[in-house]
Amino acid sequence: MPAAPTASTPTAKQQWATGLTLFAAVMLLLAGMMDLFRGIMAIAHDDVFLATGGYVFRFDLTGWGWIHLILGAVALLVGFGLFGDARWARVGGVAIASLVIIANFLSLPYYPVWSIVLMAFSGFVIWALCVGRRGASGLSD
Repeated sequence: MPAAPTASTPTAKQQWATGLTLFAAVMLLLAGMMDLFRGIMAIAHDDVFLATGGYVFRFDLTGWGWIHLILGAVALLVGFGLFGDARWARVGGVAIASLVIIANFLSLPYYPVWSIVLMAFSGFVIWALCVGRRGASGLSD
C-alpha cells in the first residue's frame, strides 16, 4: 500500500485564488497610497488641482482631501489584512474599493487622470476579490 502524502499540492483553482487575493491586496495598497497622497495634496495645496466650470458636482477641495485621506488610510489597512486572507478584509476590500470608485467619480473634474486610474485599480480589486474563493487560497496555512 502506498503511503498517503502528508502535504497536498495546491490545485490550479487554489493557485488562482492565491494569485487573485495577492493581486487584490497589492492593487488595494497602491490605490490606498495614491488616494492618501491625493488627500494630502488637496489638504495642503488646493491650487494643485484643476478646477473646471460647468460640472454638476461642486465640492470644497479641502473637504474632499480629508475624505480621500481617510479612504486611503482604510484601503491601506484592508490591503494589509488581505495578505492574511481574512474574511473581514475581503468584504472590506470590496466595500472600500466601491467607495473609492464613487469618491473618484465625484472628483473627476479636479484631477481627471488620477481619478480614472484609481477607479480602474479599484475595479480590478473588486473583480479579484469576487472571483477568488475564500479559504482556497492557502494564505492562512
